[in-house]
Amino acid sequence: MTNYAEHDEPAARPGRSERAQRGAAARRDTPPAALAEHGVADRRDPVGLLARQAQERVAELVPIRYGRMAATAFAFYRGAAAIMADDLSRSPTTGLRTQLCGDAHLSNFGIFATPERRLAFDINDFDETHPGPFEWDVKRLVASLAIAAQENGFSGKKTRNIALACAAEYRETIAKQAELGNLAVWYSHIEPTTELVELRAELGKADTKRARTTLEKARRRDSVQALSKLTAVVDGERRIISDPPLLVPVEELYAGEDLESLDRDIRHRLNVYAQSLRWNHRILYDQFRMVQIARKVVGVGSVGTRTWIILMLGADDDDPLFLQVKEAGSSVLSHYVDGPSFATEGERVVSGQRLMQAASDIFLGWERGVGPDGVERDFYVRQLRDGKGSAVVESQTPKVMMLYGRMCARALAYAHARAGDRIAIAAYLGDDTEFEHAIAEFAETYAEQNTGDHAALLEAIAAGRVVAATGF
Repeated sequence: MTNYAEHDEPAARPGRSERAQRGAAARRDTPPAALAEHGVADRRDPVGLLARQAQERVAELVPIRYGRMAATAFAFYRGAAAIMADDLSRSPTTGLRTQLCGDAHLSNFGIFATPERRLAFDINDFDETHPGPFEWDVKRLVASLAIAAQENGFSGKKTRNIALACAAEYRETIAKQAELGNLAVWYSHIEPTTELVELRAELGKADTKRARTTLEKARRRDSVQALSKLTAVVDGERRIISDPPLLVPVEELYAGEDLESLDRDIRHRLNVYAQSLRWNHRILYDQFRMVQIARKVVGVGSVGTRTWIILMLGADDDDPLFLQVKEAGSSVLSHYVDGPSFATEGERVVSGQRLMQAASDIFLGWERGVGPDGVERDFYVRQLRDGKGSAVVESQTPKVMMLYGRMCARALAYAHARAGDRIAIAAYLGDDTEFEHAIAEFAETYAEQNTGDHAALLEAIAAGRVVAATGF
């Protein structure tokens, strides 16, 4: 029989009252109104920060990144997580930490399929996930709304109201989560079929129809759909279609090199990745065989990172699994706040995603290996398309953007409540509107700065300081 008295007693956990007192103390030290502050006197050169990131990326793809960021102020913001992390590190902070997305802008939320094949709405990008002050994620989200609203030509009043509504939704959701038990908080999630259709009838028939269309497209976005879009049958074999520089099969990318050795290395690294899967999911993974791998350019801020797609087939040629293998560098937040140590950056991304998402991809895993260039790098792996869908921000009306922003805020609050001290955060936020007014003010200020940073990139391109490639 086990003698439990021989084991150390677990550390006493603070009760609700003590946790609320911690949040109240943080509010006294850094009142919510202070979160509106944004010092710009000692800012680092934004283009210089982007150039520093580019040093670690595929040189031939970096111009595509600059070209995509140069397109609009909102596109620039999507790729400027490193710039904002540097800015936030110089701003007043609450000191109340949780697991952060690290890049919680409007386009990094969306629909995806859960393992139960139901659609969920949640955060869907975790490249920069890292512990940090909860308000950093909120500021990045609300600022993205302000920038998108301005880009869409909304009035200053409508932009302000959208920002206020988003911040208020976050505060109100955290308050509700603070009243729940741990299990109820862990299982909290958004059902898009309810949130985007049934509860959004007030948007009018056109917007309800658009919501249903988004859901239907998301349901169809899977490996079977990717098979028809990204591959063709060549000489009786299914092959990935070459579309350089955006999609390049590995045998084309490394033509003239030892492809047999490269193939063995890829298969070895996939075996390493398989070890990171949960055992039951590995049983499923082992029923697929690798057919082909290709480099694929993705996103805006991610352009230049080493990203691959892998075509795998199961029972027959009509039974595909597409995996995305994406390079995982250090989080942009890691330069400014401490966090737990992981064996690899890929494990950091996966662990953060599993913590913050209500449900995660069953093929989510990681691996580390030495590439053809002899450099050891970290990667994380997920399904390329798994019911994923997101809103087209550029076409949103003020009413739709406000409602969509509130959904994003709710998903973010659910994630923060799971990963951090929801009771302390709720006590800090309080039951007044001081927090949302401060965040909205910050967002408006930051939107102006982002416009200037975008202009600085355009000037750098025009001066030849950086090279941008358009049309990709």
